Amino acid sequence: MTLATIGIDVGKSWYHLVGLDQRGAVEIRQRFNRSQLIRFMTKLPPCLIGMEASCGSHHLARALVEIGHDARLMSAKFVRPYLKGNKNDYLDAEAIAEAVGRANMRFVPIKTADQLDLQAVHRVRSGLVSRRTGVINQIRSFLQDRGVLVGVGPARLARALPTILDEHEPHLSGELRRLIELLWAQWRQIDTQIDELEDLLEAQLERDPACARLKEIPGVGLITSTAVVAAIGDGKMFRSGRDFAAWLGLVPRQHSTGGRATLLGISKRGNSHIRTLLIHGARCRLRFEKEGASQLSVWAKRLLARAHANVAAVALANKMARIIWAVLTKGERYRARLAV
Repeated sequence: MTLATIGIDVGKSWYHLVGLDQRGAVEIRQRFNRSQLIRFMTKLPPCLIGMEASCGSHHLARALVEIGHDARLMSAKFVRPYLKGNKNDYLDAEAIAEAVGRANMRFVPIKTADQLDLQAVHRVRSGLVSRRTGVINQIRSFLQDRGVLVGVGPARLARALPTILDEHEPHLSGELRRLIELLWAQWRQIDTQIDELEDLLEAQLERDPACARLKEIPGVGLITSTAVVAAIGDGKMFRSGRDFAAWLGLVPRQHSTGGRATLLGISKRGNSHIRTLLIHGARCRLRFEKEGASQLSVWAKRLLARAHANVAAVALANKMARIIWAVLTKGERYRARLAV
């Protein structure tokens, strides 16, 4: 059997495979579980295999590469235009097989096990931070419903809670006081879990020189540096720093027609987690970095003087993304250009 391309639709338990010949005609259409799929692929000569980047696809792609195949991952939005007719598993696999053979297709690099582990830590931490915010908001709303007002910010609420609970606030019933004590215990437990995850990230920072180099960039800390390495590795999947910034959605969205180009707000495409971290880091640089420390700082301060703070923060985040790409791909440490 001679197959030009193979498309695999990755599911929870079953994998639907469609193989195309040189003419693009369907040569094989079959369903496997994981062990059956690996045994089947072992018997085939090396060929081009496409899959959508999803849960489980990185592990399967590494397994197929180990047995000699050329496995490639694609974003689902780039596969969708090749889907014909109604959506089902075999048609999805056929669309993947057609898309993977396109010369101008954009592929997703296969992540290593270490990258997936690091990404998992970030996802769990992000979920815990979101859960902690929900607990804090719930405590604050319960207190506000009883006329107990606390200053803005989690730190003020944490300082006020012992006093509110110990002095037996008259507006709080016994049942509500027990509920707030339960939520406060959850809050402290979540804080402990977040600290443990950040210790794991610190250990990764010490082991990985790329993370350590990124952390030297002003505005890029522990969370941002490890998140970038987990997402893009050495960064060589991008041709330039601008491509990386565009992948993060930090470049203007374009709407052009009739030879007239119109630039709108940022596209907000790609990895929203890293984009958010970079914008927060840019805000910190604009607020705390000493003026005149570097050429980039001078440029950012001048931009801030004539533009809105949000515009300046996004523009600086774009510059930081390009610096991150250069530091990763060149393997060099960050060197700030001092202002003249």
